[in-house]
Amino acid sequence: QTVNTRVSELLAMAGGIGATGADVAILTGERAGKPYRKEIDIPALFVGKKLDQDVTVEPGDVIYVQRAPVFYIYGEVQAPGAYKIQRDMTVRQALAQGGGLTPRGSDRRLELHRRGPDGKLAVKKPKLDEPVQADDVLQIRESLF
Repeated sequence: QTVNTRVSELLAMAGGIGATGADVAILTGERAGKPYRKEIDIPALFVGKKLDQDVTVEPGDVIYVQRAPVFYIYGEVQAPGAYKIQRDMTVRQALAQGGGLTPRGSDRRLELHRRGPDGKLAVKKPKLDEPVQADDVLQIRESLF
């Protein structure tokens, strides 16, 4: 029942992506007897009007949408927790996502905990315009004064 059905239509039939879904869908299948794989930028289908991304789904195709990358924020913020990383999100925007600092919080006492390519955890003081990466942990400490 997928004759002339496009990726956007199937995603809509499935109930959409949801709050925890990533912005990219991966379509896999077979075209002309050869393996086929296409990454589809979901927001671009609707906002960017990239209709060439909205391909027709063939019988046997699979559409996969992985869990969206998240960051974690805790300490002296209004709403600590895990949040979905928005496209091109900065540390400043992540602080805003966490509701901003409490009256006792200080962005000067902000620490970023990030795993490196070697798997080791590194702790650093980030710049507010630095991009947030998947599984980053932001800790906001109490002001000294």
